[in-house]
Amino acid sequence: MYTIAICDDINKDTQYLASVVQSWAQEQKVSVNIEMFPSAESFLFHYEEKKDYDILLLDVEMKNISGIELAKQIRSMDHRVEIIFTTSHFELSGEGYEVDALHYLIKPIAETKLMEVLSKAARKLSVEPPSLVIVCNGETVKILEPDILYIESFRHYVVVHTQSTEYKLKENLSALKGKLSSDFYQTHRSYLVSLKHIRKISRTAVWLDCGAEIPLARGKYDDVNRAFIARN
Repeated sequence: MYTIAICDDINKDTQYLASVVQSWAQEQKVSVNIEMFPSAESFLFHYEEKKDYDILLLDVEMKNISGIELAKQIRSMDHRVEIIFTTSHFELSGEGYEVDALHYLIKPIAETKLMEVLSKAARKLSVEPPSLVIVCNGETVKILEPDILYIESFRHYVVVHTQSTEYKLKENLSALKGKLSSDFYQTHRSYLVSLKHIRKISRTAVWLDCGAEIPLARGKYDDVNRAFIARN
């Protein structure tokens, strides 16, 4: 399933792009969820609560907030999503590469060209690392596993510590453990640690590359060593 957003203030262009996306999905035998927005503002309002898009088709020349400015805001929060710009002016096709856009499509857009670019986006997405989807403060957030340092549990909450921020949610550790890959090891009843980020192991603790010291429960030293060696 790919979740694809189309953001364009010209309705006929939006409808055309949506029909091509549907044709591409049928041809590739994949499922798509297409969401359409008439402005950058309407997309951002929705994006506040849902951040799990795979592909964005953004018109460069929208009123008020352009597709380029929208992409910059999105990139500050999401480095994974594939961004495809559409524009009626060839001279604008060189803008915005600082947001790591996948491609620029010049209107009128040929169906075959859009399908080709969508397939390229799908190939890039297929090699992404595993991720964890959580609901935090009413927002759906997708976190790539390599970004997670460790997860800490206390009372009825857990805190997911990443390289850039922390997410607190009402969840139990065992439920999250079931959603993660074998790259995570439970060092203690209250901690899940990324084996990728471990730098040192002692009888009573593990140290991560971020400097955090995580307690290691009695009897787990040999197991965590084996898991760490197997992972590396």
